[in-house]
Amino acid sequence: MENYIYYSYLTASVAYVTLFVFVVFNKNRHYPFIIAVLCSAIWSTSVTFATKSSHYFYADTLAHETIRNGAWFFLLAALLSKQRYNNYKQLFKGHTSIAITTFVLIILCLESFPESLKLVTSVIDADPRFAGHVVFAVLGLILVEQLYRSTPLKQRWNLKFLCISLGAVFAVDLLVYSKSLLFNHLDFALWQSRGVTNAMITPFLAITATRLKLNSDGQDLTTPRKTIFYTTILFGCGVYLILMSFAGFYIKRANTEWGETAQAVFIFLALLLLVVPFTSGKIRALVKVYFSKHFFHYSYDYREEWLKISKALAKLESLEELKGFIINTLTDLVESTGGGLWLKNDQGRFFLAAEQNLRLTAQEIDYLHNVGDLPLYLANKQWVIDFFELSHAPEVYDDIDLSPWCYEDSQVWLIVPLFHLNKLEAFVVLTQARVPRKLNWEDHDLLKTVGMQLANALALNRASEELANNRQFETYHRLSAFLVHDLKNLVAQISLIVRNAEKHKHNPDFFDDTIDTLNNVVKKMHHIVEQLKQGEPQAAANSVVNLAAIARSIAQQHLGSPPVTLDTDLDECPVSADKIKLTNILTNLVQNAQDATRNSSGWVKLELTKNQDYAQIKIMDNGVGMDQQFIAERLFKPFDTTKGNAGMGIGAYEARDYITKNAGQIHVDSKPGQGTTFTIKLPLAKLISDKPRIQ
Repeated sequence: MENYIYYSYLTASVAYVTLFVFVVFNKNRHYPFIIAVLCSAIWSTSVTFATKSSHYFYADTLAHETIRNGAWFFLLAALLSKQRYNNYKQLFKGHTSIAITTFVLIILCLESFPESLKLVTSVIDADPRFAGHVVFAVLGLILVEQLYRSTPLKQRWNLKFLCISLGAVFAVDLLVYSKSLLFNHLDFALWQSRGVTNAMITPFLAITATRLKLNSDGQDLTTPRKTIFYTTILFGCGVYLILMSFAGFYIKRANTEWGETAQAVFIFLALLLLVVPFTSGKIRALVKVYFSKHFFHYSYDYREEWLKISKALAKLESLEELKGFIINTLTDLVESTGGGLWLKNDQGRFFLAAEQNLRLTAQEIDYLHNVGDLPLYLANKQWVIDFFELSHAPEVYDDIDLSPWCYEDSQVWLIVPLFHLNKLEAFVVLTQARVPRKLNWEDHDLLKTVGMQLANALALNRASEELANNRQFETYHRLSAFLVHDLKNLVAQISLIVRNAEKHKHNPDFFDDTIDTLNNVVKKMHHIVEQLKQGEPQAAANSVVNLAAIARSIAQQHLGSPPVTLDTDLDECPVSADKIKLTNILTNLVQNAQDATRNSSGWVKLELTKNQDYAQIKIMDNGVGMDQQFIAERLFKPFDTTKGNAGMGIGAYEARDYITKNAGQIHVDSKPGQGTTFTIKLPLAKLISDKPRIQ
């Protein structure tokens, strides 16, 4: 066994000496780190000599171990001070640093001077060195945890192995000395293995030596509130368990017959006493209030609160979840026991939309339903109504009657308004806190700030619901627009017949054209009726149609002013398209050209040509024309028209949409005052026979 101890700590000595040589000759020298490695090498070497020396006891090496712990504490504190404050001055100014240094020196004196150790041992009837090293282990774990939390994510790579290594060392020390403290003698089986465990961490410390770079960005990094809160709880639990271990030891010594049983029962009760208070909401509230008063310049970590709420809001999927979240958020901020949310309806009245543990009487809730001046007061004042403040300074609330809640057992504590764009969207009634306290200006500012964020979430949710409702009507609106557009074109064709009937009623050709036009109108009307029955436009199947025949029909039917002339020598021009849809598109473009050409010298022309692959039809006029900005920004934008109530603004949009979906192209060339040319290219249909049937 003695040989195992010897080789265990000899391995640690060789490892630490090698590490010391490495860090001394390393380019990236960090002197607190070098000192800590040197002290560790001295400690492990002293234990190694103690295993072979008859005049040197293991207990004598505890002083070297204390120096080693102090050196590691100094390194961790230096890194922590550099990370948080970007300098080392805070290390020597902090009260915590002074307290830790004093405690280390006291334990070092007790271990270095046997007479003082005997005096303290005779007074407390126990060895204080075990308790001191348990505290060292707890302090080491706390410093490691704080250093890791305080290091920015992008710099944790530099300190990761240092935190892992020292965390392992102090965890083993805590296990060894807490067990030794409990039984009042050194746990030799665990103690002898520490040499091997210390040797195993030296490679990680060597890696740390090459990465050890401190924060140098010049930014002040403040202590996270959560870190201090939970670290202090950890330290308090450690001290509590140490004291309970002492008490258990004395119980065992006082009654040798039932000592072990009494000690076990006592330790169980001590742990129970530790767990129960910290699971109490009231105890947690008391602790938070205490730390807010005595440890922080600001009562809240605003950045953390804002990010926490933003992340939680992003996960909500419904208005019901948002209602509950609003109540929970505000109750948690001030440790309230419950609350209720009043939302504004479409008529501007407020109603109870959600509640959680809202312990109000029926009369109080009824008063909130029927109250008329409270929302107006909240909207004008834009502050939190505090009933604790009301009881001590009633003159602050002279502008409103709050008497229905001013009685001894009233549970109403706060009324928090939620504003969006300076408009009152909702308000939350919070019941009494778990621990009665007076809110200060920071509490009120945080409640108002969080209230605005929650009100924004409410407004966003409401806007999303309105958008969803609007989308349900969008299909019907779009369908109506297209149908009205088609009806307008049909009315225009029938109007042409009526206008020319008196002049051409004796012309047989006019009657033939009239019958063809009316037949076309009937077909389109049937198509519109089918669309109305189906509820939305249905894409008709394409067929091979004669574009030349469609162009001639359009030219003949549009006998208005100016008349439409057709320029083509083609008898057949087969393209694959829906005949009714294509006719409507070309008719609408021709009608637009006529509307843009009202002067006496105006003209509108259709020009049809083809090549091997495409049929090309141009609708040309010499009307008012358009500038390039209008063509780029507004021409093909749906429901945007320059005709006022006379137009729907979907003709050009519908033309481009249909042409491009059929592998065609549409191009517009126009100049103000010089006219416009729409050029449409459609791929020629591939005919199967020499004499195809074309519609």
